[in-house]
Amino acid sequence: MKIILVHNYYQRPGGEDVVFEQERELLERSGHNILTYCRSNREVESYPGVKRLALAQRSVWSGDTWRDFGGLLRRENPDLVHIHNTQVMISPSIYSACRQRDVPVVQTFHNYRLACPVGTFFRDGKTCEECVEHGLWRGVLHGCYRNSRPATAAVALMLAVHRLRHTWTTAIDSYIALSQFSRKIFLRAGLPADRVFVKPNFVYPDPGMCSNRADYALFVGRLSPEKRVSTILNAWAHLRTRIPLIIVGGGPEDIRLQHEVAIRNLSTIRFRGQLPRSQTLLLIGQARFLIFSSEWYENFPMTIAESFARGVPVICSRMGAMQEIVNDGRTGVHFRAGDSEDLAEKVEWAWHHAERTLAMGMEARQEYESKYTAEKNYPLLMDIYRHAMARHPVLKVEAGEKVEAGEPNSLR
Repeated sequence: MKIILVHNYYQRPGGEDVVFEQERELLERSGHNILTYCRSNREVESYPGVKRLALAQRSVWSGDTWRDFGGLLRRENPDLVHIHNTQVMISPSIYSACRQRDVPVVQTFHNYRLACPVGTFFRDGKTCEECVEHGLWRGVLHGCYRNSRPATAAVALMLAVHRLRHTWTTAIDSYIALSQFSRKIFLRAGLPADRVFVKPNFVYPDPGMCSNRADYALFVGRLSPEKRVSTILNAWAHLRTRIPLIIVGGGPEDIRLQHEVAIRNLSTIRFRGQLPRSQTLLLIGQARFLIFSSEWYENFPMTIAESFARGVPVICSRMGAMQEIVNDGRTGVHFRAGDSEDLAEKVEWAWHHAERTLAMGMEARQEYESKYTAEKNYPLLMDIYRHAMARHPVLKVEAGEKVEAGEPNSLR
């Protein structure tokens, strides 16, 4: 099958980029002809001030994307286009290009931006669903995106325009939600239930279960408000036992959090900064347990899947997709979101019940093997692709040749 994968990189690398690369490798390894169409928001850095003013318009419609991608479709005549992210440089104009060429489209939702301008349902330190319940103007009123009403208005305008154009419901054939929790949110936002499929992220290559455990707990993630690393610091202040904690990651709260650790004399906490993925996986594998303190809904955290792959249990907030992925008492432990005392209690229990946490790690590894390997993921992805192609009665493969939808020439 010839597939074009589309992705717009943010200025800061993240889990979406890892998923995009892993799926590309999986499809290539499975014998498919893969082309990529990628842009990066780092391109904005080279824009002069006047040109940056046009970014709001670009987020709604990018003429150069529409022309460039339309030309790519004419030249390559793909069986399918799989889109991961379009914000900001690519824009939703790419859907129109696909529709004009009658090419099936699959969309992965890595965040909730279709229903929330900021994409996280997180505002002022707590979850917020006002844009789903009352309309996008609520996000503009609060200035949720980048703490700016103009910036939020630009994203809300993009969403509103393409709702009016029915882009989200007519130009996309299959949607990929990463969890049952996120699927329910997208259904509430108005997407057709028969086209929203659940396919979780996966970890490839398999890093393997680690047999050597060291004496530390671990946090891995972006140091930003919604990740609530401050809850972990408060929990460490409540601990009765001196438990080493390693924090891996960078972000806007990095300096503030390190300063807080120093002021509060939390001497068992060490910051390692942003590390290469290989080093991060090594640290995960040797940890007693991983802590995931996030207080936004989280779509499907790669860190949790990576912990399971390494045989490490996860202590996570009891909310959103996290409580769906982590089975309380089997593959990890839940704590009340934002409750540092409850987190401290769960950390103390896990630290002093090493045999039980090792058993949870074994269960976590089994969960990975049954759900989150590339081999388990591939058939799910192919079923979603076939569903998208089945919505197009006849697919043009080469000039003068036609095959029935759902049976592309490369899958015969």
